[in-house]
Amino acid sequence: MAWWIPVLVIVILFLIAILASAIKILPEYMRIVVFRLGRLLGVKGPGIVFIIPIIDQAIRLDLRERVIDVPKQRVVTKDNVTIDVDAVIYFRIVDPDKAVVQVQRYDIATSLLAQTTLRDVLGEVDLDYLLANRDALNKKLQSILDAETDAWGIKVTKVTIRDVALPEQMLRALAKQAEAERERRSRVIMAQGELEASQKMMEAAKLYEEVPAAMRLRELQTLAEVAR
Repeated sequence: MAWWIPVLVIVILFLIAILASAIKILPEYMRIVVFRLGRLLGVKGPGIVFIIPIIDQAIRLDLRERVIDVPKQRVVTKDNVTIDVDAVIYFRIVDPDKAVVQVQRYDIATSLLAQTTLRDVLGEVDLDYLLANRDALNKKLQSILDAETDAWGIKVTKVTIRDVALPEQMLRALAKQAEAERERRSRVIMAQGELEASQKMMEAAKLYEEVPAAMRLRELQTLAEVAR
């Protein structure tokens, strides 16, 4: 066998490997950011994409919506109540080149920004407002984060405050307050019932006074019930 045949086989295999690495097939939700000799060439995809091996560097990005769990944050509200709050952020990449060029790790940067924003926004409101107006606070957080991450090519679509953990002392105070409120409502209902009963008795007394026969009829009815 000629000496050049093994060399030719190696060269052919090498060229096949190079060609395979030069062809990228991207689904609809994927993009690649291509750098050529260190300079941004552009965003490519979806479909079949060709790059030059060794010369081009390709970074894959997923454009589907992602979810970030914001770790529990210690927050001091405007009325000096210390609480622990966590949240969930929904976001997606809208400008792949910005997500690569403008920030080193867009996911970590978004999570850290969300943590500081959560503490800042909730620290400006009272606890009662926080508990009663979560939807409004969610929208405010989403608006702030969306504006801040726009330079990174990120679109924040939704923010949800998931859990608000109150101090044990505060929980006991709220439980006592709820119990006192239930007792107050019970007393109001009883008082209202007694008032209605007294009004009925007064109406009956007035009727008996105006119509003596009605009084006699009531006596006979009472005797009949006792006789049973």
